[in-house]
Amino acid sequence: MTLQRSWVASAQAANTDFPLHNLPFGVFRDWEGDDAPRVGVAIGDRVLDVSALKASLFDGVAKRAADACAESTLNALMSLGSEYATALRARLIELLDASHADIETNKKAVQPALIAMKDAEMLLPAQIGDYTDFYASIHHATNVGLMFRPDTPLLPNYKHIPVGYHGRASSIVVSGTAIKRPQGQSKSDDAEAPSFGPTKMLDYELEMGAFIGGGNSLGEPIAIKDARTHLFGLCLVNDWSARDIQRWEYQPLGPFLAKNFGTTISPWVVTMDALEPFRARAFARAQGDPAPFPHLYDETDQTSGALDVIVEAWLESAKMRDDGFEAVRLSRGNMKNLYWTLAQMVVHHTSNGCNFKPGDLIATGTISGEEKESRGCLIERTWRGAEPLTLPTDETRTFLQDGDTVILKAYCERDGLRIGFGECRGTVSA
Repeated sequence: MTLQRSWVASAQAANTDFPLHNLPFGVFRDWEGDDAPRVGVAIGDRVLDVSALKASLFDGVAKRAADACAESTLNALMSLGSEYATALRARLIELLDASHADIETNKKAVQPALIAMKDAEMLLPAQIGDYTDFYASIHHATNVGLMFRPDTPLLPNYKHIPVGYHGRASSIVVSGTAIKRPQGQSKSDDAEAPSFGPTKMLDYELEMGAFIGGGNSLGEPIAIKDARTHLFGLCLVNDWSARDIQRWEYQPLGPFLAKNFGTTISPWVVTMDALEPFRARAFARAQGDPAPFPHLYDETDQTSGALDVIVEAWLESAKMRDDGFEAVRLSRGNMKNLYWTLAQMVVHHTSNGCNFKPGDLIATGTISGEEKESRGCLIERTWRGAEPLTLPTDETRTFLQDGDTVILKAYCERDGLRIGFGECRGTVSA
């Protein structure tokens, strides 16, 4: 593909997450002042305030999409459907393109709407009505199963349906928000009765999330061939988990208080259009695995339904900050190794007639790979605490301590093109 460059200098840097080919959407306001939240796109180290651009710069579908950016969330833009965001992104690329014939006119029109990212306070990108977390990584499911059910690590339904649970939308927070250590009931193996108190096994989960664009009517499932058009874009997700509370409470109805005290997402939503060059074949099922049911199978989805997104988890302790050490990488995996595609998750979620609404969020579940270094959470990485990690300060970690900061990152690279997702960051507080 032909790589275009922006006249915004910082968008030309080799390591930027936000070159011209990305232009993720987010919601921001100025750090100082009482300005209302507004929609912007990231370009280099700048935020382009879409709502501040003159209406005369847009027409047709792109104009209607730009008008939706006057709202304080992305929900209005998401609700229009994929063609509107596609048209708006294409027009913004023209306005920011260094090789465009009208570059001087475009610069004059756009520069007043650019602000430094350091001067912007990023907010939740959408009003999230519902949140569902899946369990789509077979490597993660197998590892966790081996710890508790070594003879049968995968439950009988795993290879037949995308397993998920309904999360808590009200406790989803934007990157940078502190996460308070939750309290709850837990029971150790040698205890006669449960006890109540702060979790001793606080964990992160390295995930990706997908925002729903156009929804579906109650009682009307989404067909697999149409599933992609219902996805607006992706963000990073840290589904913080209290493992000791989770183990005690999850039977028989699954995760509850161990999961709903906080979920952190990154502020920038990378559109499906920006991710199109990074599509990949769906996960190769092992010989003997059951074929997906017909409503979950589409040949196009099998050949290009996965996404080649590299995901990383980093840790920085309070002592590391005090002593001047940089964060250390704990995990590096890839989203293309998920057993189920995003389209299959969407289809399964609506197969009973459940209705999605614009701004709903689905997450992949912890993304892990076959290697130890690709395990996407501490319960896997330390094998339930049996293999502690040593930090540069000689501290050890089995689970998270107060003051620890977890930083999730993700990016795609192919044929000289690189785009990223920014950071999903949270610090544990007492």
